[in-house]
Amino acid sequence: MKKALLLALACLTSSAALAEESQTTVFEGARLIDGTGRPAVANSVIVVKGDKIVAVGPAAKVKKPKGARVVDVHERTIMPGIINAHGHVGLVVNGKNSAEGYTRENVESQLAQYEQYGVTSVMALGLNRDLGYEVRDQQRKTKGPGASLFLAGRGIGVPDAAPPVPVAPDQVYRPKTVAEAVKDVREVATHKPDMLKLWVDDIYGKFPKMDPAMYKAAIAEAHKHKIPVAAHVFYLADAKGLVADGIDALAHSIRDQEVDSNLIGQMKKKGTFYVATLNVDESGYMFAEDPSLLQDPMLVQAVSPETIKMVQSDEYKNKVRADPNVPKAKAAGATGMRNLKKLQDAGVRIAFGTDSGAQAVRVPGWAEHRELELMVKAGLTPMQALVAATRGSAAMIHASDRGTLEAGKRADFLVLQADPLEDIRNTRQLVAIYNGGREVKPRATAVATK
Repeated sequence: MKKALLLALACLTSSAALAEESQTTVFEGARLIDGTGRPAVANSVIVVKGDKIVAVGPAAKVKKPKGARVVDVHERTIMPGIINAHGHVGLVVNGKNSAEGYTRENVESQLAQYEQYGVTSVMALGLNRDLGYEVRDQQRKTKGPGASLFLAGRGIGVPDAAPPVPVAPDQVYRPKTVAEAVKDVREVATHKPDMLKLWVDDIYGKFPKMDPAMYKAAIAEAHKHKIPVAAHVFYLADAKGLVADGIDALAHSIRDQEVDSNLIGQMKKKGTFYVATLNVDESGYMFAEDPSLLQDPMLVQAVSPETIKMVQSDEYKNKVRADPNVPKAKAAGATGMRNLKKLQDAGVRIAFGTDSGAQAVRVPGWAEHRELELMVKAGLTPMQALVAATRGSAAMIHASDRGTLEAGKRADFLVLQADPLEDIRNTRQLVAIYNGGREVKPRATAVATK
């Protein structure tokens, strides 16, 4: 009897899944930002079947299938789901970095948080245990919940150097020689990662840098296995060396000085992506210096009580005030903003990332909306920032099935209460999130901006 009941339940579940996959839904009337950079469509129709968009465009030109479910989205704006090409999972637990944090429960919880803030895909750019591949592969097989996970595996640093966070021994490779680095790339290739991460710079002079011969060999070996490579950088000189050796993406801003025509020319020639992660520099001091941020309901619901208590404490504020790296971070952030604008204007390929999840103060979900705001503050138009966070990131992580709202692409999109082209902060006014056609309720939404 029990087996028969379980079989009946399984059949019902399977039938419901099949019904959902065959369901056609029409989203009618929204202002459409499709991620391509083309002007918004004032009155659009999007036809979704299962997890795919089957038709999209001006309402007058798109035929609505008979019998389809209709969702009225008049006076709303629809844009593609945000794609974070530089995030992290499994590194923070209860407001602290932990070497024991990379568990299935923690990873899946953080993917759910990303999704509930409109981040429908995230590249976990390094510091992943092999468990991450299991989570990724299972998610792709079952179309499971949470932001779609892309992985750069463990990543490669060097001994006693970056990344300077507590992790388990199997979360980062630390080769001592070029031969060991090549061996590590070959090992990671067996897992079929979506990207490879290298940590190159010295973190304000605290640690040894990676030898150029090592990163050159690692990039070359990764490319033999058709694995794109991204690098953690800070200095212009390092960026030039990496681009010359074929790096696919610079995963942080160049912040020691302004970029020059030589680097710009090489990046354009080779198609190198640039991910500014502007919020990284301010994350080390912004909560101590601007307590009003903690009044943001989107932030409060994205962080643990332990994190709120920490950043509100006198101990934390005094530590920030006394940190000799804070003035350096402020100067670096200003340089990073100028360089982003310069590279955008020059036609370099811009993608989007935040380094969220790497530390407690880099908050998954919230950081992505903050980053969009900072990109516009740096001089990009709202449309340029949105294209970077959608089409640009999709191109960087080789996810050709998403990033723009076009027929045949995944139905990954956000329904917003207001137009982010008028005010980029309107990306925070989430009404609904659709990830592969599956509706997700926002965890929080911002108070309407004036």
